[in-house]
Amino acid sequence: DRISPIDGLIESGILPVLVECLARDDNHLLQFEAAWALTNIASGTSKQTIEVVEAGAVPYFLKLLRSQQHNVAEQAVWALGNIIGDGPRCRDYCIKEGVVGPLLKFINPNIPLSFLRNVTWVIVNLCRNKDPPPHSDTIKQILPALLVLIHHSDTNILVDTVWALSYLTDGGNSQIQLVIESGIVNTLVPLLSSKEVKVQTAALRAVGNIVTGTDEQTQVVLDHHALEHFPALLDHSKDKINKEAVWFLSNITAGPKPKVQEVIDAGLIP
Repeated sequence: DRISPIDGLIESGILPVLVECLARDDNHLLQFEAAWALTNIASGTSKQTIEVVEAGAVPYFLKLLRSQQHNVAEQAVWALGNIIGDGPRCRDYCIKEGVVGPLLKFINPNIPLSFLRNVTWVIVNLCRNKDPPPHSDTIKQILPALLVLIHHSDTNILVDTVWALSYLTDGGNSQIQLVIESGIVNTLVPLLSSKEVKVQTAALRAVGNIVTGTDEQTQVVLDHHALEHFPALLDHSKDKINKEAVWFLSNITAGPKPKVQEVIDAGLIP
């Protein structure tokens, strides 16, 4: 079998050399190029990603988040996103090493849009895996950032933010409760009528996950007038949205009679 180019690089012994280059604060171009190379290696297979971690790259990437060179800091964000996205083990290691605080500091009005998109993507990766899910302390740290990002005008950032919420609400009742207590539901529900189908899809999944929770958690969604959005969702041109809308309503109608009555009163049952 032909060896992959990335495996060939790893077997050449280049990883420790690249990691050493990350420490070269006297040469920002070298730091950037080394970070870029490691980012590409970490985007490969899980085994290749772990090779980058085991070469000791993560503490250096975390240090580079504080670099005054925007391109170096952004490349470090991208690399960490690839590593975190590999799965719970790498995610939890990066969290333990302290990635969340410095990452969230990038969410400010002065950050370039492309950079903020990358930061948002890494936040999604922090929220994505649920076997096990991130620790509740991490979720509590991330939710205020999502509360800021959900108001952003950029569609890519908005879609990623809402998907992050959908992943968090897919982690059981305790995580659903953290999302509710953050106060984000009143902004999330109106997105069911977004003109962007990608936003609608993510919002529908997130609120759909919430109504799989307790009766009290379901009521929070209903109290924010979610049912008002469903005539249009049930009549949507996209089959996937129709199916998700029906799934949402089936979770409501599986509950107590007063909730079933709310669905009937909203004219959603022929």
